[in-house]
Amino acid sequence: MPKLMTITLERRGVSCVAELLEKDAPRTCEAVWRALPLGGEAYHAKYARNEVYTMVERFSEEEVGQENPTVTPIPGDVVYFSFPGGMLDRKFKEEKNIHALPGVIDLAIFYGRNNLLLNGDVGWVPGNVYATIVDGLDRMAEACNDVWRSGGIGERLVYSRAES
Repeated sequence: MPKLMTITLERRGVSCVAELLEKDAPRTCEAVWRALPLGGEAYHAKYARNEVYTMVERFSEEEVGQENPTVTPIPGDVVYFSFPGGMLDRKFKEEKNIHALPGVIDLAIFYGRNNLLLNGDVGWVPGNVYATIVDGLDRMAEACNDVWRSGGIGERLVYSRAES
């Protein structure tokens, strides 16, 4: 039986369901599944294009490492990034109130095409694709586009185990 997550933009009242890709990213799936529920302030990407994400404190004793990586996520990809504190810009850390953390986990969903994970400061930024949205991508894409157009202030992106 596949493991399913519900991903929600709380203020907008929009959710989708994602299936964990346990065969492709077993370590990432296990770490995320154990830590659920997870969530925080929602942000829209500046450079990656069609991405909405949240930053959370590290939740695994050991870093999961790279598995099922991509730098060109497609619509419906749910991606895990681990960033050491030194990789993140000081102003970025202050804006997101994560300046005291040694590093963070970025949990992202991609809702449209033509994404490229290239950061002008550090180069390619591969992420682990550990789930795929199997229900509700259309309504989530509309809500994510609204985060881009209207802003994410007061919005939270929350990941939880789907109720069966």
